[in-house]
Amino acid sequence: MKSIITLITTALLSSYCFAQADSAQVAPDTAIVNKSTLTLGVSYANNASYYGQRAQESMPYIAASATYQLRSGIYFTGMGYKLLNDSGAAVSATSLGAGISFNLSKTLAADISYSHTFFPTGSPFIQAANADNISASLTLTNWLSTSVNADYAFGKTQDVFVTLGTGKFINLGSLFSPKDFVSLTPAVNVVGGTQHFYETYVKEKRFRDSLLGVLLPPVLGGGQNSNETTTTTKTSFDLLSYNFKLPLAYNRASYLFEVAYQLSVLGKKPETGTERTNSFFTLSFYYQF
Repeated sequence: MKSIITLITTALLSSYCFAQADSAQVAPDTAIVNKSTLTLGVSYANNASYYGQRAQESMPYIAASATYQLRSGIYFTGMGYKLLNDSGAAVSATSLGAGISFNLSKTLAADISYSHTFFPTGSPFIQAANADNISASLTLTNWLSTSVNADYAFGKTQDVFVTLGTGKFINLGSLFSPKDFVSLTPAVNVVGGTQHFYETYVKEKRFRDSLLGVLLPPVLGGGQNSNETTTTTKTSFDLLSYNFKLPLAYNRASYLFEVAYQLSVLGKKPETGTERTNSFFTLSFYYQF
């Protein structure tokens, strides 16, 4: 059972698109499994999170995922996303990735991965400017699991993110039989990074709104008929968010149900134009072969 939790966490770490990796549950086991496995999953989320940040409009979605991991620790991932308020396409975004997990010691594990997300033209995702992502992480597992994760996101823009997190896997005991158990994995992390992606998001959102006939506010420094949006590129590295996540899961030998709540408190300098706190609710199911 620990191996499926480990693989689910690995899949989340390698699928940066909605950056739930910054608050994913912390695996209680090591990174290497004793057999090749295929893990399939489906999830619902009330909104898309990007390191605790979100787009200006609500973006509930469903997602399907697949992760195939070899005994060596090499793994391949694929995900498809469908925005529930997007009636124009069957799939709103897809992501493919590959990586490797390996142990440095009995308590220290490392993960290196690359992923590419295919966003359609005019995508409303806040992170659409950064279609590629290279990620590296270290996780120290003792009484608590503590991790540091660095992401280099690039495409139309370039951004760097660093996440420091810690969490505790708690086995609450069996529910229906000795073959199942309920787990709670409270986790907290802090995210710092740059925000070049937001300049592109603002420009493309204004263009989409103009096509839909949405009345746009006057642009600072320009006339009412100005078609340009002036934004300041964030070249500095700032504190972006504090994230608190509480996943509750029902575990069996081959599958897992999870319901999770995440509260994200934004730092002083994020430019996403939303409230200072964001709430994310997810419901997920994973099955491992």
